Amino acid sequence: MIDTNSKGGRRFKRILLKLSGEALMGDGKYGIQLAMLTRIAGEVKEIVAYGVQIGIVIGGGNIFRGVAGSTDGMDRANADYMGMLATVINAMALQDALEKQGVFTRVLSAIKMEQVCEPYIRRRAVRHLEKGRVVILAAGTGNPYFTTDTAASLRAMEINAEVIFKATKVDGVYSADPNKDPTARRYRTLTYMDVLRQGLNVMDSTAISLCKDNQLPIVVFDLTARGNIARAVMGAGEVGTLVGASETTWA
Repeated sequence: MIDTNSKGGRRFKRILLKLSGEALMGDGKYGIQLAMLTRIAGEVKEIVAYGVQIGIVIGGGNIFRGVAGSTDGMDRANADYMGMLATVINAMALQDALEKQGVFTRVLSAIKMEQVCEPYIRRRAVRHLEKGRVVILAAGTGNPYFTTDTAASLRAMEINAEVIFKATKVDGVYSADPNKDPTARRYRTLTYMDVLRQGLNVMDSTAISLCKDNQLPIVVFDLTARGNIARAVMGAGEVGTLVGASETTWA
């Protein structure tokens, strides 16, 4: 059961927001769309104003995706490292957008590059969160063969986040692709085992298993709808799909 904290209207105190690199493209096909970046930063600022501590894991698919590179004949490990570097670019862009709106941030990278960001150290990340800074966690886990979904699950547990919010382009988890199957139905809640057994497109199986083993809930929601990040975090209605243990419900 997810605890509802009515103090100050907040449902959660510390969260992990998972953003795909594609989210930064907006309606473009590649790279970073400034308008979308600014909008996301504005919504994160709104959450920070409520006193919510927020860590962000961001992907790099808008610039380079390691799996795609490996299918084209590139060495998988090398391709994955290139993908990790792409996430650092996105993290720096998001940091810039947040700081332009007066939000204090820190970028912590799993790959050391002191000239542009801090190395990831768990205690340092937690300390930044306690000081009210948005912590952007870049470069995945720092290891090839692991997705940023797995990195999000790992970092969420390390910083003691109460929940993972996974931002997507659809309003939750469906039984099939709603763009291809008009009969697809949206799930309100799911268990971790439901996701694993049915092979639902929530997060990769390693990430789901990590969340299951540590009872960390996941909320999958639509980023394209303005204000949805705040709605989900503040518990205003049933935004998206909640994945958790069998007894987990929307309280």
